[in-house]
Amino acid sequence: MKTLDEYLELATQAHGHICAGQVLGVRMAMLGLRELQIDNPEKERKRFVTYIEIDRCATDAIALVTGCRLGKRSLKFFDWGKMAATFVDLQSGRGVRIVAREDSKERARQMFADLQKEQAQQNAYRSLPDADLFEAQPVHVEILPEDLPGYKAPRIVCEKCGEGINFNRQVVASGRTLCRACAGPRYYEPMS
Repeated sequence: MKTLDEYLELATQAHGHICAGQVLGVRMAMLGLRELQIDNPEKERKRFVTYIEIDRCATDAIALVTGCRLGKRSLKFFDWGKMAATFVDLQSGRGVRIVAREDSKERARQMFADLQKEQAQQNAYRSLPDADLFEAQPVHVEILPEDLPGYKAPRIVCEKCGEGINFNRQVVASGRTLCRACAGPRYYEPMS
């Protein structure tokens, strides 16, 4: 695994700037991988899956450190608004959920009272021990075959809209095979 400073330099380049969320995300991913005893995420990237619970700067940093990507089906996103991520070893089945401690912002303010909030947080998040920054909890995550990287399945066509559906995401409702948008609430509303 690279050093914290190496990852922060890469995170700055990839994300466009360094911020407290980037530092937190790098540290969170490094801890998660250490907990799973994954020393070289670049070479072992097919060995694990990462679940993230927030769509903020930390997410880019977590993806950078782990090498997990949505397009590779190894990064899973749940919009729960929590500064948390779960790392799952596909070989052993072990999982660990890492959550940023709520009191870390206050610790940063106390440690670096003479600095602006953002710089204080960055400095504190670089230097605080993992136990003062995060809570780590062993977890079990049931990963269905269709959620694994590399899963292949026949493409199904929605009987209502005619769009293709991958990865067994279809729904059978009233005897019809439908996409999730046609079967229930959707995030968009067609204009025509």
